[in-house]
Amino acid sequence: MRPPPSFIAHPVFPPTLGVDHATGGGQPRPYGQRPALVAAPNSCCILSPMQILVTGGTGFLGSHLARALLAQGHRVGILGRDFRGVDDLLTAGAQPVAVDLTQRQAVIAACAEMDVVFHVAALSAAWARSHNAFYAANVSGTSAVIEGCLRHHVRRLVYVSSPAVVFDGRDHQHLNETAAYPRRFTSTYALTKKIGEDLVNQATHRGLATVILRPKAIFGPGDRALLPRLLAAARQGRLRQFGHGRNLVDLTYVGNVVDALLLAMDAPNAPGHTYFITNGEHVPLWPTIRMLLDQLGLPRPRPLALPLAMALARLMEIQAAISGREPLLTRYSVAILARTQTYDISAAQRDLGYQPRVSVVEGITRTLHQL
Repeated sequence: MRPPPSFIAHPVFPPTLGVDHATGGGQPRPYGQRPALVAAPNSCCILSPMQILVTGGTGFLGSHLARALLAQGHRVGILGRDFRGVDDLLTAGAQPVAVDLTQRQAVIAACAEMDVVFHVAALSAAWARSHNAFYAANVSGTSAVIEGCLRHHVRRLVYVSSPAVVFDGRDHQHLNETAAYPRRFTSTYALTKKIGEDLVNQATHRGLATVILRPKAIFGPGDRALLPRLLAAARQGRLRQFGHGRNLVDLTYVGNVVDALLLAMDAPNAPGHTYFITNGEHVPLWPTIRMLLDQLGLPRPRPLALPLAMALARLMEIQAAISGREPLLTRYSVAILARTQTYDISAAQRDLGYQPRVSVVEGITRTLHQL
């Protein structure tokens, strides 16, 4: 097995093999209610309640979104594989759709009779045993969702992407949606999400109303990735500060992302467009992490020079390619923690009416209370 390349070029014909997509649990959170309204192409406005499918509805973001939709009175289907962590959703009336993203015909069928589809499910990771697993979930799975929407005349598709699609491993400051894709991608995840964006944009030309959102670094109650993994590394004495520690990042509380998704479902000027979604706060990452660790009585991370961290990550990736075991570090994860990554959300504020309601500090407090 060859080691993963430093940066990944866009293939001419991406493979369509493999298995798996990310799912996880979630915890309830109150959201404000408002009437839903979707403008269907070439038709009058359609009032709620609507029939809505949330792929990845058993995962972190998807389960929060499903709760908000149920609170608005919509009929909600949640597509996923493991429903053990979402009993509250099923009790509230969500309909389980036990389908894997790799089951193309079943995904297409799940879109029948839906007014809106939120495509939240993805394989989101810094590393996987097979690159094909990313293509299966993030490319072939997205293709199936789009085909289902077109075949069953779904009025709007909202696709959850990531700022990773424009990240090239360097500092990014106040980037907006005009930023070009990099020539080479920093991870297979980023590449396959970019291909997913291509597919969604192509579907717009086939008559499907689509909106792409790129939320950055989602955290909140039910999070199993961002804060929990940082805290676990700190408890085990493995957390290191990569680089000078002065990099700024945008974080996004999960409730704010849900607000943006609900707005994207309704906004008349949103179809055909892509939007960055963040908390609108450029946060100094490592001082924030140190403050959090101090509150929890955990050891602060020791600094590690960025070139050395990247070299170690490269060696760990090579070893992982041979052993099949996940590396402690990847160059992508090092770059994400070392580089400035801030984004301009003025387009979302203008077209969607998006305003972050929960600050980073308040969001961290809520998350720690749940942990």
